Amino acid sequence: MTRNLPTSAARIDEDISALAKITEPDRPYTRRAFTPMFLKGRDWLAQRFQAAGLTTHIDAAGNLIGSRKGNKPGLGTIMLGSHSDTVPDGGRYDGIAGVSAALEVARALADKTIELDHDLEIIDFLAEEVSIFGVSCVGSRGITGTRPEDWLGRQSEGVTLASAISEVGGNAIDTATRNDIAAFLELHIEQGPVLENENLDIGVVTAIAGISRIEIAVEGRADHAGTTPMGSRKDALSAAAWIALAVERFATDLAAGEFHFAATVGEFRMEPNAANVVPSRVTMLIDARAERRADMEHFLAQLREGVAGIAAQTGVTVPEPRIISDNMPTPCDKDILAALDAACDAIGARHRRMASGAGHDTAWMARVTKAAMIFVPCVEGRSHTPEESAKAEDIALGAAVLLDAVRQLDKDLQETA
Repeated sequence: MTRNLPTSAARIDEDISALAKITEPDRPYTRRAFTPMFLKGRDWLAQRFQAAGLTTHIDAAGNLIGSRKGNKPGLGTIMLGSHSDTVPDGGRYDGIAGVSAALEVARALADKTIELDHDLEIIDFLAEEVSIFGVSCVGSRGITGTRPEDWLGRQSEGVTLASAISEVGGNAIDTATRNDIAAFLELHIEQGPVLENENLDIGVVTAIAGISRIEIAVEGRADHAGTTPMGSRKDALSAAAWIALAVERFATDLAAGEFHFAATVGEFRMEPNAANVVPSRVTMLIDARAERRADMEHFLAQLREGVAGIAAQTGVTVPEPRIISDNMPTPCDKDILAALDAACDAIGARHRRMASGAGHDTAWMARVTKAAMIFVPCVEGRSHTPEESAKAEDIALGAAVLLDAVRQLDKDLQETA
């Protein structure tokens, strides 16, 4: 469909293409937080923000922010953005599509000389991806006061996270939480195939899935692989394989319902890992993600029961599954969701509501303000890979949805304040 949009696909393509060139040599596309390449990309972004008429600064948490003052000082800030750092050998659209779309909203407002009553801020969050310090969402946790204090002492190559935040222009000692943010919106590529498969333009994200990581250890007995009869073994690997299949079955059943659920056995370690020895121990790590907490609780109960049954049947020992981390789902704000739905309808964007199975900065921003996000399609749902791809036209349409929603929220937020 040809649309006369207020946002420019050409400018968005220029943003993303220029940043794609700022990458580690022979490692497209690698621009990890706290590295020289990341700082080079940040410098380019700051110039791009300034060219759009935004006043730029680095906040205490290390986030790059471009500001546009509103007509009513003290009314609050509408914030848009995402992140510009990448995973190693990652994609060129993950994160930066959202920063560019947010910047395009600011440019479109300037093009049409539209003034908002609220202040507008465009943000590039620091270290949304897992950083060289082993932690993620550093900037969004910092701005919301949810960054654990002990993180600041984490080290990489002799440098602490606190020092690294200072090196990017922040001040880790300043832990003041922002209380002026009236709303936060984020655009992101879907990182999955649903929108493309259903020929839709926009996913209006209802919730960001809670993520639980569960460790299971299977204790068998090492024996000679050639002389131990098949019926006399305590094979930890065979039992672990049964457990992995049970995880897949439980997750598939839950995913068949109305709400998002997924579970993956992503790590698998076997001992002694020798061809002529019956495996004595297997440790596996399960990544489970649920839009509804009730589904996660059901999965965990099934898992405990299933593991106990497999252990009894096979003769191995399996202690109670150990929950390594357990984050709750984050629902998006219903008022912003309504504004995004209305914006899609006004523009003629084919859309659906859907949950996010991946984590995003929005999940942390929702702790302190009204927050929501939208997805745009990416080719074949590929992400975190050099083959990741999205159309600038799709991102421009998403930016137009954000623009329409921002203008409506600029009015609505005053009425409900």
